[in-house]
Amino acid sequence: MTITWILALAFLGLGVAFYYTSQVKSIAPDLGIDDPEQKARLANIHGAIAKGAMAFLKQEYKFMAIFMAVFAVIIALFIDDHHTDYVNEGIYTAIAFLFGAIMSIASGYIGMKIATLGNVRTTVSANQSLAAAFKVAVNSGAVMGFTLVSLATLGLVIIYVALKAMMPAELPTHILMEVIAGFGLGGSSIALFARVGGGIFTKAADVGADLVGKVEAGIPEDDPRNPAVIADNVGDNVGDVAGMGADLFGSCAESTCAAMVISAIAFQGNVEALLFPIAITAIGIPVSLVTMFMVSAKTEAQVGPALKRMLIISSVLMAIVMYFATMQMVPATFEIAGQAYTNLGVYYCFLIGLIAGLVVGLMTEYYTSDAYAPVKELAKSCETGAATNIIFGLALGFKSSVGPYLAIAAAIYFPWMFAGMYGVAIASLGMLGTLVIALTIDAYGPVADNAGGIAEMAGMDKVVRERTDVLDAAGNTTAAMGKGFAIGAAILTSLALFAAFLTRADLLLKEKNGADFDLLGSINLLDPMVFTGLFVGAVLPSFFSAMTMKSVGSAAYDMIEEVRRQFRTIPGIMEGTGQPDYEQCVAISTKAAIREMVPPGILIIFAPLVCGYLFGIQAVAGLLAGSLVAGGVLAISSSNSGGAWDNAKKFVEAGNLGGKGSDVHKAAVVGDTVGDPLKDTSGPSLNILIKLSAILSLVFVPFFVQYGGVLV
Repeated sequence: MTITWILALAFLGLGVAFYYTSQVKSIAPDLGIDDPEQKARLANIHGAIAKGAMAFLKQEYKFMAIFMAVFAVIIALFIDDHHTDYVNEGIYTAIAFLFGAIMSIASGYIGMKIATLGNVRTTVSANQSLAAAFKVAVNSGAVMGFTLVSLATLGLVIIYVALKAMMPAELPTHILMEVIAGFGLGGSSIALFARVGGGIFTKAADVGADLVGKVEAGIPEDDPRNPAVIADNVGDNVGDVAGMGADLFGSCAESTCAAMVISAIAFQGNVEALLFPIAITAIGIPVSLVTMFMVSAKTEAQVGPALKRMLIISSVLMAIVMYFATMQMVPATFEIAGQAYTNLGVYYCFLIGLIAGLVVGLMTEYYTSDAYAPVKELAKSCETGAATNIIFGLALGFKSSVGPYLAIAAAIYFPWMFAGMYGVAIASLGMLGTLVIALTIDAYGPVADNAGGIAEMAGMDKVVRERTDVLDAAGNTTAAMGKGFAIGAAILTSLALFAAFLTRADLLLKEKNGADFDLLGSINLLDPMVFTGLFVGAVLPSFFSAMTMKSVGSAAYDMIEEVRRQFRTIPGIMEGTGQPDYEQCVAISTKAAIREMVPPGILIIFAPLVCGYLFGIQAVAGLLAGSLVAGGVLAISSSNSGGAWDNAKKFVEAGNLGGKGSDVHKAAVVGDTVGDPLKDTSGPSLNILIKLSAILSLVFVPFFVQYGGVLV
């Protein structure tokens, strides 16, 4: 019965996504446009963005297919603890891995497709009214939200049912759950390349377009004379739609797998309780559908609050519905690791995670929105030049990490008191409880941003660009909130995976060394192996950030040279009579992103595997703890600095402190250019570092137990 209604909710979500897709597609891409020349420009610009986005995905997916095949073979060969002579866990884990990767790819592709359909339709709808444009942008984002969460739910249920049918009936439930963790690994592995590759693509184009176009040539943003402008718009989709989608698909799958691994022994034979983590995600689908019917915006003042209200309404509804679901599905009392807990305690864990996610999002808004003091102060610092702007921006980022980290710390401590390590996993799912809405408002951002670019390039009426700028300004804030939310979710997800890693390792080591073995007792900060692992783990986020930042710099260098070359050699480009070569800039970003995403990927994948093989479980535990704590702080500060610089620039462009073209504006543009790779590449990509390291360690525990520690 439980499986049936979870599947029904997953299919409901897919049906809703199909409905919103049809709503978006029902709008003609040249609605209300009578000028044949303008119609042609709209078609050409929209076609170039869609073609560029799909061309990038095609190249990226080719690389991913090779990686998936090779890594699946590695999993099949090395993931088998040999304590059961009737099943090879590695083969089934590889199946789960491939299935998770495929579902993640499908989610990103569908989200990208609808985003590139929705952008031009948002533009032409803005020609009708602000309310119409808002509705199209939100509906486009909703397709991403409902599709991704529904596919994650559907995938987890399918892999559970399929593996349960395929594997021997006498197999202990905890081994089945450990194999299913491969699904989370598949989703997270795709997120690695989608997030890092997409981030490098978008920032190479953005930096090139800004530095040469706005600073050197003095032309406006999204000006069709800028050769990098199409690549910039393509990048918004590959980074903030496909990349963010894969990131949060991974968080959802990983948190669910972690909770199921931890609870497998306690709930063995109780299907309702065992599938409770999947049910949390499934219940978010109808709650989000109700939320969608309760939000609209007709004026400029209503747009930002409407998006924020979506998160608040969905959070309140989830808090109410999940009380009854928890009381029904989780036993009144249960034991994990010898400790007794209650279903009410589990509900409190969910509620704390839900509230913490909302708090992190609102704190992120405070530090990155130009409606509040921090960004206004940052904009004013531009009056004395770019140097002070950068100093103030870095300080803002460091300061902004304090509040969210305290909220996350509370979401770790109290759930641990209420339900142990299982409580932390449920708290992470609580933070992801409004994932459909979070993804909706996040995907809304690049759709609105693209709509403004299309309006500018197509030469539409000034009022159209003004309306799309209103949508984009709200989208910038919600995008920053979305990144903060994703980072917070990644931290809790990583901690839940860390707990699952310790739970599984302890069980296997007891089977190997005897029931008296105590893994948790052996993980001591005074142990030199653990402490050394902690130090190595703490430096990994900095090394990873350096790699991604340099990758953006290298890719941007190529883009800047190309844009300068075109300005220099194409006759009439500045007068508007020459045609820039947009495709060449898209090709440069694509090639650079594919090339530059490989080294950071190698670092993430091999760091925990090499550490475990050479030094054993204790060293891996230190590595994971160090990278989690240091990586979370760096991710929040980087993302918020970049978001604040972006909105400080837009605050000046709105006519404050001298407005466009002033020295203050030029300083703000430099700050925004510095912040771009921080907020869209380095910061968000750290999510993947801390999550993928943890899920890899969880899946490869049998390998570490059997072959690890060769040097100790």
